Amino acid sequence: MNDELTLYEIVGALFALLYLWLEIRQRNAMWVVGFISALFYVVIFYYGKFYADMGLNLYYMLSSVYGFTLWRRRGQRTAGAAARAVSRTPLRTAVALTAVAAVLFAGLAFILVRFTDSPVPFGDALTTALSIVAMWMLAHKLIEQWGVWFVVNLLSTGLYFWRGLYPTGVLFLIYSAASVVGFLAWKKELRLAPD
Repeated sequence: MNDELTLYEIVGALFALLYLWLEIRQRNAMWVVGFISALFYVVIFYYGKFYADMGLNLYYMLSSVYGFTLWRRRGQRTAGAAARAVSRTPLRTAVALTAVAAVLFAGLAFILVRFTDSPVPFGDALTTALSIVAMWMLAHKLIEQWGVWFVVNLLSTGLYFWRGLYPTGVLFLIYSAASVVGFLAWKKELRLAPD
């Protein structure tokens, strides 16, 4: 299964890189590609014993349907313009998202410590909780999602290399750099948006 898992990682990583490229460019197709990539990573993380990340990828699959629907509907309403302008996260929303992430982290850590053989329950729980919040922020085109992804990607890089998931570790290292590129691209659009 090890060679097969590496092949799954390579294919999943290629879809994930395509997803990232489409995300930076704010293309609706990213949601379809993201769904496929997440499907591969459900299998990868199951065998790697990253159970929260496995569940997270199930969430990504559902979020891909939600994000695609949301972006498409908004795009139709604006007659071909960008599905929604990039915006900043309001303070009230940021506080609520921080609380959601903290509750998710605590709940996931408890489950992973108590009911699984996860070798990294707290790291897995933290990256999963932050990813859930960041994915919601992405669907709503909040620019700060890139900062959350940067933290998640750096932490994940270390965890995946430590567990021997090398293609996935490299992918998340690329994601870390791409988080900066994505932020700068979206910031440019934010500056051009009318007040």
